[in-house]
Amino acid sequence: MSVPVPRQRDTPPVESGPAVLSVTPATPGPGPAPVPATASVPAPAPAPQTSLTLLVIEDDPAGGLTVPEILDADGHRIRLRSARNLTEAARLLTPDVHCVLLDLSLPGAGTGTGADTEDGLATLRQVLRLAPRHAVLVLTSESDAERAAEAVRVGAQDFLFRDELDGRLLSRAIRYAVERKRADIAQYKLAESKLRAQENARLERGLLPTPLLEGSDLRFAARYRPGRSRALLGGDFYDTVRTPDGTVHAMIGDVCGHGPDEAALGVELRIAWRALTLAGLCGDDLLSTLQEVLEVERPCEEIFATLCTVDIAPDGRRAGLCLAGHPAPLISRPGQPARLLPYENSGPALGLLPRARWPRRQVELGGTWSLMLYTDGLIEGHIGEGKERLGQDGMVEMINRHLDRGLTGEALLEASVTEARRLNGGELTDDVAVVLLSRNAG
Repeated sequence: MSVPVPRQRDTPPVESGPAVLSVTPATPGPGPAPVPATASVPAPAPAPQTSLTLLVIEDDPAGGLTVPEILDADGHRIRLRSARNLTEAARLLTPDVHCVLLDLSLPGAGTGTGADTEDGLATLRQVLRLAPRHAVLVLTSESDAERAAEAVRVGAQDFLFRDELDGRLLSRAIRYAVERKRADIAQYKLAESKLRAQENARLERGLLPTPLLEGSDLRFAARYRPGRSRALLGGDFYDTVRTPDGTVHAMIGDVCGHGPDEAALGVELRIAWRALTLAGLCGDDLLSTLQEVLEVERPCEEIFATLCTVDIAPDGRRAGLCLAGHPAPLISRPGQPARLLPYENSGPALGLLPRARWPRRQVELGGTWSLMLYTDGLIEGHIGEGKERLGQDGMVEMINRHLDRGLTGEALLEASVTEARRLNGGELTDDVAVVLLSRNAG
């Protein structure tokens, strides 16, 4: 079948009353479905005070549907365009078209086979592929009610019978179809958003650690906030496990950089740390092995990672501390201001120096205490609009203010991260990880 040259026809308005079919007046029929409430996410949506545009697809525009004028709910004229086949329709389907009216008797444009092509549903499927965000109405005869219902199941918003159609009915059907399409797209976006949130939650559960502290009297709390927009993880990482001898091991680290490669390397180092710790390694032996892991897994030689490890004795009163280029933890005790643990003689960051060593320092904790491990994202945020940063001293003052208010555990961490963001004047650009271990001897 020859394909006619595509052309656009905007039917001129006629001032003489409602739209009608060329030969058949309207007769009482089942009537259109009620117009639903306006959806919250219009797609596609006409601009305010802009008339709707209807694209009519039928094989004989000159002798078929004759609609001189249709008015929308606000009295604006609905503009009409007509196409004789899908090739012409594709060219006329511009963004200002809001609804498509497809005659199901239109030939299948040379595609498809068998009954699917003959009954027009193949053509409908092609229209739906051409116009996934447009409302689609189908036009058929009353004797084809079963096929009309199948068209709705395929994806059309509604169907109309030729013998029951007039301008008023068509106007209402167009408005209903556009609103229903809006609602369908809004519902789809909502479902897609929920699925994405569920998938993100599953990823976070798999990537962020679950502390292994069964049998310990220590309390654990953590906060994690990636610096990259919409990222699940950044280059910061942490973990806490209790080994069979009753020792509680905790660590926190930071891979330099903020991309997905750094985030993946952080996860690899955390998993390696847990495996090596449960295998009995500690202190310098553990960090030396982790450096070997980093050297093998890092994408380039410039990548390094800082690390802080703490192993708390089974009685909870003392701990061993190793620092690999990482900020020292903060300890607080009842009746005393919080302070940083000594950090002299710390070793270099992992990946900087071959055959480096990391001395282990013995620290007395006491009976009741809280130990906070953190990454530099918490202390490198700015204070106000100047260049001054919060720093470790500012962080210590901030923590002491929250402790004076009686905050502990999750509430203490949440208040600290929130205040750091407020002082920075917005989101912190670096990743932030904070871990709090607490013990109450009473």
